[in-house]
Amino acid sequence: MVGYEISFYFFFIAMVYSSVGFGGGSSYLALMAIFGVDFQVLKIIALLCNITVVSGGVYWFWKRGFLDWKKVLPLTLLSIPLAFLGGSIQLTERIFFLVAGAALILAGILVLVQKQVQNQSKVERSGSATINMAVGGGIGFLSGLIGIGGGIFLSPFLHLIRWDKVKVIAGTASFFILVNSMAGLAGQLSQGNAIQDWKPVLVLIFAVLVGGQIGSRWGSGKLSPQKVRMVTAVLVLFVGIRIFVKYL
Repeated sequence: MVGYEISFYFFFIAMVYSSVGFGGGSSYLALMAIFGVDFQVLKIIALLCNITVVSGGVYWFWKRGFLDWKKVLPLTLLSIPLAFLGGSIQLTERIFFLVAGAALILAGILVLVQKQVQNQSKVERSGSATINMAVGGGIGFLSGLIGIGGGIFLSPFLHLIRWDKVKVIAGTASFFILVNSMAGLAGQLSQGNAIQDWKPVLVLIFAVLVGGQIGSRWGSGKLSPQKVRMVTAVLVLFVGIRIFVKYL
């Protein structure tokens, strides 16, 4: 099942990712894949940890006025049902890891691109509601399929089109992760996928709860958000390539 020894890694991932508005789903997924966790169960665990981490972040962003519902809702309108649909699709182990590996590689590249875009311009243009709905729906479906919240895909895209200010994008990504993790989890459970041994899973959830609270309140210490994203991108790229090559 799930080893207690990875709880420290989950704590660290939650602390780092929450400091920049992410839930950490991609890295939970990658870490469990390396540790050999059953590929059906690992998606449920990653989504539960996502929900635990970003719930507090969403409240924080909402309380400080960084959630613009008129702009957020078009992104999530299609993403929620499509995340549920993606979560309900049952893939073979090999196909799942090929898709997950490719998605992680893409996510790592997008995070690197995000850093460059942020350094170039602060011009804001939110784009059309139709485009936002289409992009949100596509990311939602992929997120549900592989068991992540999708913020690691959405945030770089929003920075690329200069959708809004950095804090607003971070708050939007957190809310997007929360609702799509819930929808993807519902899709997984609708197919009868379930966790048999809850004890180690609860340890992991507690670890990300503590890490997420520290990250969202205190940030990442001496590391700037840009450096955190760079470390995240390198980690996700490395693991994505490793998983993809292994199952190719």
